Amino acid sequence: MDAMEEKRSAWQLMERFQGDKVILMITVLLMLTSVVSIFSSSSLLAVQQNTDRFSIVKDQLIVMALGLAVVALCYFVIRNVKVYKFFSQFGFAFSLILLLILVSGANLGFISARTVNGAQRVLLVAGKQIHVYEVVKVCMVMYLAWAITAYKDDEFWFANWFGGKNESFSWLLKPFWKKFLYIYVPVLSVMGLVFLGSFSSAMFIGLILIVTILVGGVGLKEVGLLAVVMGLLLGGIFFAYGKGWIGETGRMATAISRLTNNDEKTMEQMLAAKPYSAEFNSARDKLKQPVSAQLAIKEGGFFGKGIGNSTQKYVVPVFYGDYIYSFLIEETGFLGGVLILLLYLSLFARGAIIAKDCGDNYFAKTAVAGLIILISGQAFMHMAVNVHLAPQTGQTLPLISHGDSSFLVFSLAFGILLSFSRSVRVKMLRREAEADASPLIEHHDEVRSALEDLDQLDNLESEEL
Repeated sequence: MDAMEEKRSAWQLMERFQGDKVILMITVLLMLTSVVSIFSSSSLLAVQQNTDRFSIVKDQLIVMALGLAVVALCYFVIRNVKVYKFFSQFGFAFSLILLLILVSGANLGFISARTVNGAQRVLLVAGKQIHVYEVVKVCMVMYLAWAITAYKDDEFWFANWFGGKNESFSWLLKPFWKKFLYIYVPVLSVMGLVFLGSFSSAMFIGLILIVTILVGGVGLKEVGLLAVVMGLLLGGIFFAYGKGWIGETGRMATAISRLTNNDEKTMEQMLAAKPYSAEFNSARDKLKQPVSAQLAIKEGGFFGKGIGNSTQKYVVPVFYGDYIYSFLIEETGFLGGVLILLLYLSLFARGAIIAKDCGDNYFAKTAVAGLIILISGQAFMHMAVNVHLAPQTGQTLPLISHGDSSFLVFSLAFGILLSFSRSVRVKMLRREAEADASPLIEHHDEVRSALEDLDQLDNLESEEL
């Protein structure tokens, strides 16, 4: 009886949940998948950290609990869309500060830049690593949602106040300059600063922000012009690299090698080289991750090897991060890979519905669309890299790959989606209640009776004919 009551109360709790239940289920399933996959794939990580997998999964459970707390905070506490809109206007400033600290290599005591794989992409805050690019992605999507809405409603108070008060700055009152300063400059500056640490992240973030601007209602020609400017800047950088004006050091060399990587040629170089020579080891290191990831997918087959039976986890150093999708296919097979893909596809579909239901609330609509594009886009990019359809980018699988800061940031994104879906549903229910109370609906029986009389008349006329 007690079990039945608990089951009934759990079902009633789910029924009372006013947010999007599909997104809630997807969030929980992705989090649970992360715990299982990280426990099974972190053998090398345990050795590197001089610990065991149980300690790693314990830490992951703590992170998952914090992620659920973030989701609950967004859904139950920060329930007003206006609150999100207020804080979103500081998204660019916050991103800019983090990126400037990162690229300058500053050490401010409580926060300092750290180098990972030859690039500065991590900040150490109170002893904890923060992957800046993951934070910037969400902050900039929310900022653009605010900026696009402010442009449509002419709410750039500083530009209006300063431009109206100073005649020499009256150009700030023109729509073009508002859009340029509040939308285009932030996107270009963030992309440029990210490029200094990661070419692939800069391209991915730039693409996500451009699509967010586009779905926010900015004209296709203007967005296309922004894309052209980005392309010219990128082309200029590669031209300078080709002329030798930019040296081999830095992330440019890494970007070039990834774009021009040829695994077959590298394999030939490795086989032709003397075993364990410098050339042999260099070629082997280049092939280790992509080839092992493909081998994991091939060995996984249709049903997989089973949880805990992966062999490639002992070969790929970051199997729990950049190649977690290959690992999942190795252990759960083609079926498991398809299920993970369907989760992100379902998320994209539900997000599109929520964005549409936001109606004339441009901020909520753009924020939901931008976050959905970010999460699903990063997931699909991760999968494309794992199945060798795209060059290595270092993009993690949202809410599954190992990484505390990334997990918490995407938990925030999912929490915002659930909070907005709740607001949309409450608004729709309120409209339905108002419609039920309107005089037009009060006479719906009379209207229905009249329509039935018309149908009968039409039938009689048809019989006579």
